[in-house]
Amino acid sequence: MRPEVHACAWPMTRAGEALEALAAACGVPVLPVETAAPPEPFTNDRAEAQTRWLQATGATLGLEVEAVDAMYGQVDRLIRGVAPALLRIENGGRPCLLVLRAGTRRTVTLIAPDRSVQRVRIGSLRAALCEPLEAPLAGEIDQLLEETGLDARYRPRVRAALVRERLAAASVANCWLIRLPPGASVRAQASAGHLSSRLVALVGAHVSAYVLWIFSWWIVGRATLEGRLDRGWIAAWALLLITLVPFQLLVTWLQGRISIDAGALLKRRLLHGALRLEPEEIRHQGGGQLLGRVIEAQATEALALSGGFLALVAAIELTAAAAVLTAVTVWLAMLLALCCTFVAGAGWWFFVRRLTWTRQRLAMTHDLVERMLGHRTRLAQQPRDRWHDGEDQVLERYLTFSLAMDRATVWLTALAPRGWLLVAILGVSPLFISTSATSGTLAVALGGILLAYRAFRRLAVGVSYLAGAAIAWSEAAPVFHAAARVHPIGLPAFAVAPRLTTTSDGPPLLDGQELSFRYRNRGEPALRDCSLRIRRGERLLLQGPSGGGKSTLASLLTGLRVPESGLLLLDGIDRQTLGVDGWRRRIVAAPQFHENHVFTGTFAFNLLMGDQWPPRPGDFERAETLCRDLGLGDLLARMPAGLLQQVGETGWQLSHGERSRLFIARALLQDADLVVLDESFAQLDPENFLRSLRCVLDRAPTVMVIAHP
Repeated sequence: MRPEVHACAWPMTRAGEALEALAAACGVPVLPVETAAPPEPFTNDRAEAQTRWLQATGATLGLEVEAVDAMYGQVDRLIRGVAPALLRIENGGRPCLLVLRAGTRRTVTLIAPDRSVQRVRIGSLRAALCEPLEAPLAGEIDQLLEETGLDARYRPRVRAALVRERLAAASVANCWLIRLPPGASVRAQASAGHLSSRLVALVGAHVSAYVLWIFSWWIVGRATLEGRLDRGWIAAWALLLITLVPFQLLVTWLQGRISIDAGALLKRRLLHGALRLEPEEIRHQGGGQLLGRVIEAQATEALALSGGFLALVAAIELTAAAAVLTAVTVWLAMLLALCCTFVAGAGWWFFVRRLTWTRQRLAMTHDLVERMLGHRTRLAQQPRDRWHDGEDQVLERYLTFSLAMDRATVWLTALAPRGWLLVAILGVSPLFISTSATSGTLAVALGGILLAYRAFRRLAVGVSYLAGAAIAWSEAAPVFHAAARVHPIGLPAFAVAPRLTTTSDGPPLLDGQELSFRYRNRGEPALRDCSLRIRRGERLLLQGPSGGGKSTLASLLTGLRVPESGLLLLDGIDRQTLGVDGWRRRIVAAPQFHENHVFTGTFAFNLLMGDQWPPRPGDFERAETLCRDLGLGDLLARMPAGLLQQVGETGWQLSHGERSRLFIARALLQDADLVVLDESFAQLDPENFLRSLRCVLDRAPTVMVIAHP
């Protein structure tokens, strides 16, 4: 290893300190907790154990840790753009960490164990990262170059080319990205993404541009009104306009960066929030309602960013115009204030009209999607003369709301700016006949009026966008706020008790005592005072009538829902201690058919998504073997691409029985301690039922099957 890189290497026993130092150096707020040293298994070569330990420690600090890798030829690009991150390298045969704070085209910034900041050339860091891959080839390549008798001057370049060729497909998987989780506070994420500083710079650039713009108007207006528009005045005016160009370029660049970064932040948070929604929050919503929520969530980003920028620029322009007009005459400033009040009223009127129109549009979207989903049922059960009942009334109501919103739009976007221009010109006309008004005063007054006119045009459009964003926010807000829900972090994988192999003599795998659960807006609990004990190796059959609480119990056991009362332990550890992810890794389920899904993607993705994606070596072979044991061999033979065949709504069509066995395979491939199958065999014929049941009993350590009597 290069000496400069060696001086910045952290021993693995100080991995927690390295993570905290990186967060502090990058200005990322971390939670004040004690970071313990990793256990001995972390210091070996097991990358999966290292990643899990770093993720658990990062979650304790309020950070998100993601393992990434890159091909050998992309290492330089990875180093430049991955910061802040931790890099794993070899130092004298022992693994250690490098704390990467930032990267440029030629150098990177590292944090040394003494918390000092060191600059290192990218070539040195690249050599340290790739040394374990390049070292085995060094002797072979040197011998080849020696045998060819190549001139020593060209050997380094040829050696590098040969190494790149040999290692082109090799992967360098020794990097962990460090960032705030999507559920962190918006202020913290904006600070970490430098959004606040860029917004301040954007306002400063706008203010500077408008000062120059007003000054240029003062020069050209005064020269014109005094009849002295010679070359000197024109040159001064042109020079000011040219000076505006860098500020306008800076404004455009800052707007683009803020839009991209803020949009990415919002999308990450909405996606994270969608994954944090509880089943009860969405299970009673139809496809049309969910589609409407997706559309409105997308509109929130576009309308809020566009309207926010327009409103910000308009506010700056109105402030500048108010200052200019106040300096000329207070009467014009009062007219400006009255027009601002009028725009506020017109904006509220537009907001009310658009809210009514949006609700009608979403209702129509929901109705249309539900009609499309139930089209075959309608054709079979509904008389032909009633297929279009109510459609004319709905369309007429929608047209009425649209006309009302259009009228409000005209008042806001057309009448407000032009009304100001007319009133302001009438208000400034006395200055033209006044003997006390100078030509410079008249020029500044006209410039202020035109600046306010442009501001009102921007403000009208910005208010319309912001009104749409506020309405769309009502649909996106539940998803946005769901991202901030705190789930138990739980113990790291190495801290959990190892799996036991005992059956009836050992402690129970799962112990539930007096469990109760009540659905929202329901008086009677779906489950009351339920106690059970499941030992390892048991094969259980849970039967009962519909509505008896079987699926509710399964959702409690798998951690999808939390009991209102009672105690539930897995290997003697509760859900809060083990963590949501840890609990769901050890107890998995194949829910009922209507609550399980085949996603648009490959057949392999649908099989392995519950375990790990992208897959590890050997996962494809394991999945294919399991599918054949479940009787899906004929399906794989029919698929042109096999496991890589696209399936789902737009891909390969699977029968109900094939989907059921896909769901069973998805649960078994997760290698959990307990597998819960909720009516998973109901869609199978007797032959495939017996075959699938034997496969489940052979592969699952402990099984609970839920079925009707």
